[in-house]
Amino acid sequence: MKRISYTKAAIRALRRMPANTARRIQARIEAYARNPASQSNNLKSLKGREGIRLRVGDWRVIMDDQGNILAILDIGPRGGIYD
Repeated sequence: MKRISYTKAAIRALRRMPANTARRIQARIEAYARNPASQSNNLKSLKGREGIRLRVGDWRVIMDDQGNILAILDIGPRGGIYD
């Protein structure tokens, strides 16, 4: 399993959203950390910058997979996360 590292912006986003949504997002992140192939239909490489995005309903998780460390860079709603 990969070690998960959250940025301050990602932690702040998780605290501001409803608790059930935050739990669902964290569960998907942990599932990806255990087995990246399990979330392959919800992953996409970002264009114009480093990283990948994980789709969880209307929420997007911007991540950087660095070998044994999975860095969660930002979490936000579908429309505003890419700005």
